Amino acid sequence: MRILVTGATGTVGRHVVDQLLTAGATVRALTRDPAAAALPSRVELVRGDLDAPAPELFEGVDRMYLLALGDPQHVTDLAKRAGVRRIVTLTSVVASETRERTERAVENSGLEWTHVRPGMFAANLLDWADAIKTTGVVREPYADARQTPVHEQDIAAVAATALLFDGHTGQTYPLSGPESLTKREQVAAIGAAVGLDLRFEQQSPDEWRTQVPGFVADFLLDLWRQATRTPEPVLSTVEDLLGRPARTLTEWAADHVGDFR
Repeated sequence: MRILVTGATGTVGRHVVDQLLTAGATVRALTRDPAAAALPSRVELVRGDLDAPAPELFEGVDRMYLLALGDPQHVTDLAKRAGVRRIVTLTSVVASETRERTERAVENSGLEWTHVRPGMFAANLLDWADAIKTTGVVREPYADARQTPVHEQDIAAVAATALLFDGHTGQTYPLSGPESLTKREQVAAIGAAVGLDLRFEQQSPDEWRTQVPGFVADFLLDLWRQATRTPEPVLSTVEDLLGRPARTLTEWAADHVGDFR
């Protein structure tokens, strides 16, 4: 079984590659820079990206892990023409035009499909790494926003399961971590894991906005504002599919000690 992994050097894609290899699959990885990919030697590296995929990329491929990037209709058409039978997408629990366009193209293809929709990536908290290293203080708005950070390895494990095993066709899997944590609690969890005494200081939205590009700031501020009123739900999807609890934020931070010290 040959599986094409797009975004193979990304936060989730790299773990998808590792888990597929462990299961004995043949993995073809799409990357813009094969020389810098640092993927295992058993991986078939192909230079390119989803904005202009070559038809040859899909030759001999049985299944594909697809990021919500590029022109999904074109990618799906090329994949179907080449004989790909199953596509697992990585989109998001947050509704967007990109998600809708990607999922619609795959669903309309007539191929087997599964959508993996993670919520907040725990890896987003790497944005705090510099502040933690230099000051031990994280400063952001909406300290009481309750979120459910999900470990990238759990996202990858769900995607790999849907790629490797039957029984997931036509399913949409929203993912979360196993606990709902305020930003203060997130900082405390990281501190406990890496052995540092950390603090969270609340900023005003206006002060924080001066440090972040406009469209990103607007998106995040709206997300955090909503999470103070309606906490992100804790979902059982990871445990239901994998037969084990989702990894906690403390476990995630322990896997990333080197990023915070």
